[in-house]
Amino acid sequence: MQQQQPPVIIVGAGPSGLATAACLSLHSIPYIILEREDCSASLWKKYSYDRLHLHLHKQFCELPHLPFPDSYPQFISKEQFIRYLDDYVSHFKITPLYRRCVESAEFDESTETWIVKARDLGSNEVEEFKGRFLAVASGEACDPYTPDIQGLESFSGLLLHSTQFRNGKAFRDKNVLVVGSGNSGMEIAMDLANHGAKTSIVVRSPVHILSREMVYLGLNLLKYIPVSLVDSLMIMLSKLVYRDTSKHGISRPKEGPFFMKVAYGKYPVFDVGTYSKIKSQEIQVLPAISSIRGNEVVFHNGKAHGFDTIVLCTGFKRSTHLWLKGDDYLLNDDGIPKPSFPNHWKGNNGLYCVGLSRRGLYGASSDAQNIANDIKSLLK
Repeated sequence: MQQQQPPVIIVGAGPSGLATAACLSLHSIPYIILEREDCSASLWKKYSYDRLHLHLHKQFCELPHLPFPDSYPQFISKEQFIRYLDDYVSHFKITPLYRRCVESAEFDESTETWIVKARDLGSNEVEEFKGRFLAVASGEACDPYTPDIQGLESFSGLLLHSTQFRNGKAFRDKNVLVVGSGNSGMEIAMDLANHGAKTSIVVRSPVHILSREMVYLGLNLLKYIPVSLVDSLMIMLSKLVYRDTSKHGISRPKEGPFFMKVAYGKYPVFDVGTYSKIKSQEIQVLPAISSIRGNEVVFHNGKAHGFDTIVLCTGFKRSTHLWLKGDDYLLNDDGIPKPSFPNHWKGNNGLYCVGLSRRGLYGASSDAQNIANDIKSLLK
């Protein structure tokens, strides 16, 4: 076992971990980052589809202390964001320890330090790290989630999670079912339709559909007026632009889009062209799945359809509860902060979390700055 003792241990080298490292660097506070993959920002580099763009204007997505280049467009592509993150790593001289899978992190009362044990996936040895502070930056999108669908294991076609989908080129003329109507599901469905796949999407629960411009307006208005008023305006604009979406199998929630984002972490759908394909029936909307038998999928309306491929856009689970020991204050079993905003980032005994408040890159950036400032004041 190897022992290393910087004051701060960061778990995760995605945007949240990188932001925390940069903020600590500016205060000259040493740290180490443990990352289970072989690169930083692995979700972006290895597990995201080609046409992915940041859904919010770039001003809401930059990390602390390094703005996006002026040449970047308002809505940044996956490639541009990866380039920015790589520049961020080199600018702040961030050197994560890669292929370190954290197996346990526990606060030792006697020494007032966090003891973190991580397996080196190269050598298979378990290493031990000690630090006064621990920052959990392992991400909202940590482990791909597969729902429990009756008969899913019997599906005879190709089954993918959204993390395995790159583009629709290979699916021309195939019958493809997209399960999940969040932003990834809607965008992957559009990509499949654009590439000539016979595309269907499961829309199980009500969703808000907003344009990027509406969301930009809403985020700016939230600085000045209450969420309830902003939500009322968003719903009115959505009805003006998209009309009665229930005619196409999509109902609107009773609660407002920004309220739902804060309360449940459920984002509105940022429409980038999918809805027009739903209206023209290039994409078929289907209700929740009852069961699967071979290549046949049975839906809650009693109808059955055959599919060659199923793409699960069913999100992620967090595995923090498997390795973080003794914390009953900061994170719940699903790895989401228990304390409500804006006090969600700080726990007990020098424990912090960054980027887990379901407020996107903007929230992660704010968390990272709060954490670095707090650690600086405690080290004094």
